[in-house]
Amino acid sequence: MTTRSRQWTMFGFLALGALVFITPPAQAADAGGKVCKLAISANDMMRFDQTSMSVAKDCATVEVTLTHTGKFPIQTMGHNWTLVKTADLAAVATDSLTAGLQNDWVKPGDPRVIAHTKVIGGGQTASVSFPLSKLKAGESYSFLCTFPGHSALMKGTFTIG
Repeated sequence: MTTRSRQWTMFGFLALGALVFITPPAQAADAGGKVCKLAISANDMMRFDQTSMSVAKDCATVEVTLTHTGKFPIQTMGHNWTLVKTADLAAVATDSLTAGLQNDWVKPGDPRVIAHTKVIGGGQTASVSFPLSKLKAGESYSFLCTFPGHSALMKGTFTIG
């Protein structure tokens, strides 16, 4: 509804002797809450450019974008970004070894995996969104790359702050 049509609608109600306040419809971003966007990159040296990431408590949704700044293809140096409870990191990394590239090196249906991007090769980008409500205050979270062997170097902490 435009400002002009709100004015005419209010005028119409005033003419009938009733004062009615008309508020504009909520915007989609307000209805879904605050979206917090984070970016991280990975390279051909099996490194993320960050070892810690943080998101504000007032976020409703978190969107993480992973960029592979290297040149090697997905089959030899693919990377993903996977979020887990810190206590589950080693087990998720181990279980991912048999998941295969077709499953983005994440065991299908693994309830310990909170969110993950697809596996990407050099020059590619992938994003994942998840509700912050999936995380609990006071819990310790970590991110890692689940491509076989990468989690030894490619991991970090994820905090709500």
